[in-house]
Amino acid sequence: MHGHPAPTALISGAAAGIGAAFAKALAADGYRLILVDRNREGLQAVAARLGGEIETITADLATEADIARVEARCREGVDLLVNNAGFGHPTEFLHTSIEAEIAMSKLHMEAVLRFTIAALPGMIERGRGGVINTGSVLGFFPSSTYSASKAWVINFSQSAAVKARPHGVTVTVLCPGFTRTEFHDTAGMNMTGIPGFLWLDADTLAAAALRDWRKGKAVSIPGWQNKTITALSRLLPMRLILRIHSGGGKRSLREATRP
Repeated sequence: MHGHPAPTALISGAAAGIGAAFAKALAADGYRLILVDRNREGLQAVAARLGGEIETITADLATEADIARVEARCREGVDLLVNNAGFGHPTEFLHTSIEAEIAMSKLHMEAVLRFTIAALPGMIERGRGGVINTGSVLGFFPSSTYSASKAWVINFSQSAAVKARPHGVTVTVLCPGFTRTEFHDTAGMNMTGIPGFLWLDADTLAAAALRDWRKGKAVSIPGWQNKTITALSRLLPMRLILRIHSGGGKRSLREATRP
């Protein structure tokens, strides 16, 4: 059968959670996948489950050498870049090592910046393709270095969307809230007090993000729960939001994180 070759999608944080959900959805859509994660076994398991032509890159995106390696792969040309890798800390920033905080900032901000800048010129030249960055509803609230890094992702993605749109390229930021993945366990967060109705599953989030990306939306906030939380950030006075964070409601808002 003649025609265009299958489009390629590079997904970071693809070994589990939302990243694996993106991989499953994009494989079903006929994309050739480039899956990136520091968990080699998890990557191989996802690739084996999906089958087909899948390239895997084992990389720790909090390190310079591995960021540079994936950055070079983005520069070679991809049709869709999904910057999804991320992690959180169970402790406040004054009680977290500076090394851990810097590692998170490299992953959430520097890697996203470098991969996007590496991938966009080729997309703009071809007049198609795009980027999906995983932010968080927490990025709309000042509560931690995690939320600050996700606020950067939201702001950067929206500005990149404006620059890319006239060239037929869409940049979308996905802002999830409570998501059923291993994220909170990995970060050592106890989420048992969060009501069940606030949670969404990873497949639902990935499908919504891809739908919004195809519609050309700059911001994707799946679920009425997350739309409500985000609306609060615009409606509540900043003074009240900061008071909530410093008091009893701080933990709930702080942990309204992406997967």
